[in-house]
Amino acid sequence: MTYSDQQLDELVQDTKVHRLVYTDQTVFELEMQRIWGKSWIFIGHESQVPQAGSYVTMDFANKPIVMVRDKHGSVHVLHNRCGHKGAKLVEKPCGKNARFTCAYHGWTYKLNGQLVGVPHQKGYECTGFDKADPEYSMQPFRTELYRGFVFATLSPDMADLTTWLGASAVTIDNLCDRAPEGEVEQAGGVLKFEHDCNWKLFIENLNDTMHPMVVHKSVVDSANTYIASLPEDSPHRIEAEIIPPFGASYEVYEDTGITGFDYGHHFDGGKTSIHADYSVDPEYKAAMVASYGEQRTDEILGYNSHNTLYYPSVTFKSAVQNIRVVRPISVDKTIIETYSFRLKGAPESMFQRTLLYSRLINCNGSMVGSDDLAVYTRVQQGLLSEASDWVEFHRNFGDDEDHGDRLTNVGTSDLDMRTQFRAWKHYMTGAPLSGSSSAGMSSPKTAQKEATS
Repeated sequence: MTYSDQQLDELVQDTKVHRLVYTDQTVFELEMQRIWGKSWIFIGHESQVPQAGSYVTMDFANKPIVMVRDKHGSVHVLHNRCGHKGAKLVEKPCGKNARFTCAYHGWTYKLNGQLVGVPHQKGYECTGFDKADPEYSMQPFRTELYRGFVFATLSPDMADLTTWLGASAVTIDNLCDRAPEGEVEQAGGVLKFEHDCNWKLFIENLNDTMHPMVVHKSVVDSANTYIASLPEDSPHRIEAEIIPPFGASYEVYEDTGITGFDYGHHFDGGKTSIHADYSVDPEYKAAMVASYGEQRTDEILGYNSHNTLYYPSVTFKSAVQNIRVVRPISVDKTIIETYSFRLKGAPESMFQRTLLYSRLINCNGSMVGSDDLAVYTRVQQGLLSEASDWVEFHRNFGDDEDHGDRLTNVGTSDLDMRTQFRAWKHYMTGAPLSGSSSAGMSSPKTAQKEATS
């Protein structure tokens, strides 16, 4: 089946989305072209390529790419494809090379992707082939960095990265500012977790605060029972006490609030979140005060968002210094990758806490992440039924408060889904982005005013 823009527009309405958005392979392929092919997509962190020749490889909307640092210190994101027969150039997940050489015919490329070597070149004489023609080089992505985090886009028309991030960049700033030296570095490897579900089910769940007290009840109850059995000075309390906040009440989550931005970004919390009551390492606090002073340190550590989604590809947790990267594979398969970050200038205990959190919450053997995957899988399976065509997101519809550069609502609202699907319609059909009544996503209050005016 093919879709016109009007048909795509009809798949997303004010308070509901059609199940085909999650189950139709054609829709998925259009998303790869129009969302993942137009938006800024998270690639990595510059610390992953610390030296000239350092590289990492990955997929970008199912396209092989390589991020590499050249001899001048610049970071490039390139299509991982030879300009000759199209063979994938770099097979290893990471490494260090002086140049890239194709394993098929030996074409050789500089670290910036420029073709510099073609074996037995006399066969090309008087044929019109020009080695200097950029057509034969490794093709570059448009690439920009924000505080060391690397993003790329296929679109020449997309706004610059800083504009695209907008005020939601506060979470990236907070993650870096939590380092006494003002910088972070990726460390500790990557946790990969395969999900048998559509990529949107994962990102919709990030700030769905109506599910934790239901989905995570058993693990939270078990953790509380275990904690009650421990002596007050037990070292195991540090690990066990990470779990109970996921069972917070509806009232607690409602008070955290949700904030939505243009381009589909959003977070819950800010002034407070379920991470707000984590204890602060005294040695770390002293290092922060030495760098920033008491007042600024309190401001930095006082910012507590839960998950900040940079739609569509990555979510940041600045309070625990990790991120999760979304890798769509097909309409019903997604890989989620968790990366941890070391705060430069902070004691090692802070990084060990980050690794502990990532292992307990986000890995494929975790207790919390596995709970979530179970319900994602059930939703993916249930949406194959034709019993109903729609998934609803009515909660607090019409109550979004417009602050110009952002919308806000209570933490238990569906503002997060409305924010994402406003961006979905923008990328997929060209609908406008800004404002609570944009992209056909009007509020009942707005509609009532228009009808009576």
